[in-house]
Amino acid sequence: MPSALRDRLQQAPLWEFALALYGREGIEAACLSLQDEASVDVCELLWHCWLHHHGLACDARPDEARRWQREVTAPLRRLRRALKPEAREHEGVAELRRSIQQAELQAEREALRRLEGLALAGAGLSRLPTPPPRLADFLASRLQVQKKPHLSALDALEGQLDPSWTPS
Repeated sequence: MPSALRDRLQQAPLWEFALALYGREGIEAACLSLQDEASVDVCELLWHCWLHHHGLACDARPDEARRWQREVTAPLRRLRRALKPEAREHEGVAELRRSIQQAELQAEREALRRLEGLALAGAGLSRLPTPPPRLADFLASRLQVQKKPHLSALDALEGQLDPSWTPS
C-alpha cells in the first residue's frame, strides 16, 4: 500500500468515521434494518462505507472480524435484547442491560479495529474506478444483499455520505 494512502486512512480512523456516519439522520435505522432483515453485519457495512469513501474496495475476506462478531458481539446483542422487557420494570436489570450494551459497543469497536487493520495491511485492497460505483450498488455487491427489498436503507446510507467528495 502506498504510504500516502496508508497515512490518509490512519488520519481518518474507521471508528471515528463509523461514529460520525451512524449519528447522521436515518443511518441508525438503515443499519438496523439491514442487520435485522438482511443479516448484514453493521460493522462490516460501515467498513465498506469507509473504504468506498476513500475510493477503495477490499477483496480480502474479513474472517477474523466475522468470527469476533459471531462469537462475542452477537451473544452480547442477543442478551441485551432479551433483557429489554424485564429492564422496563426492574432498575437492577436496566443497569445490567446498560452494562451489556457498553460491552457490546466495545466489542463492535474491536471488530472495527480488526477490519481497519485488514485494510491497512493492504491485502486485497484496490482502488475503485473513476467515477466510483454508487454506494448502494457497491454495498449490495460487497454484502451480498438483494438491492430491491433494501433499497431505502442502502439509499439512506448513500445520501448521508458527502456527495462532493472524490477520491484522490
